[in-house]
Amino acid sequence: MSTVSETRKVGRATTAGNKITVSKVLIFTVLIIWLLICIFPVYWMITFSLKDNTEIFGENVVGLPHKMLWSNYTEAMNTGHMDVYFLNSFIIAVSTILITLVASAMATYAMTRLVWKGRETMNKFFMLGLTIPIHAAIVPLYVVLGRAGLLNSYVALIIPYSAFSLAMGILICTGFMGDIPYDLDEAAFLDGCGVWGIFGRVIAPLMVPAISTVGIYTFLQCWNELMFATIFNSREAYRTLPVGVQELFGQYQTKWGPVGAALTIATLPTLLVYVFLSKRIQDSFIAGAVKG
Repeated sequence: MSTVSETRKVGRATTAGNKITVSKVLIFTVLIIWLLICIFPVYWMITFSLKDNTEIFGENVVGLPHKMLWSNYTEAMNTGHMDVYFLNSFIIAVSTILITLVASAMATYAMTRLVWKGRETMNKFFMLGLTIPIHAAIVPLYVVLGRAGLLNSYVALIIPYSAFSLAMGILICTGFMGDIPYDLDEAAFLDGCGVWGIFGRVIAPLMVPAISTVGIYTFLQCWNELMFATIFNSREAYRTLPVGVQELFGQYQTKWGPVGAALTIATLPTLLVYVFLSKRIQDSFIAGAVKG
């Protein structure tokens, strides 16, 4: 009897193991299919950028190019001036990120760590920025920037991008900074630190995960924005990458290879940010959720 019972137990364990194995196979199969679906647009864009119109609109739409036309990238850089547009986008993105990070961290510090009348009202005022669609402010912003003489410049995009990124930056920083113990502030105060000393030496180093999240969010927002960049900057010297890609489309005929090359150049920084910093974003959100 004991032998029979042991055999049954082994059989049940084997069956359970088979069930777990089958479920894992199904899960990994679904994940692999989903991975292929997500990667396919990137693959298609890269192969698209190395073909000519004949191959793009022929039978080899999805396959690898028969002959890799690296000249499409050269044409996108020289004829399409993508190098200038890339530099413009970089300058605007870096400036916007710096302004947003400093303003978000300092505003959050003032509204969560300092006691003053009206700080809750001010926080609600900032949060109203989340409810306003960015493109709903095109007309008033255009009028204000035009009267201030700021159109057709880097500032014409840096100021709106920073302003519309500020609300989300404060929201992210508030959720993280609110969980930092006030005992640290008191200890730093007893050691002789003032308001600026506490912020710079105690709070700011602990806010690195949240600041990283705000920086990445701001980068993705301003790097891919098209409407403001099209309306506020009409001069070629200040165009950004999305506008530059749009300019490659001809009125009667379009060479799609250079367009694909320009799209690849514009998308590459975003892909790099996602590949190398996506885990940092996830860790920062988890840290803000379970901290304290």
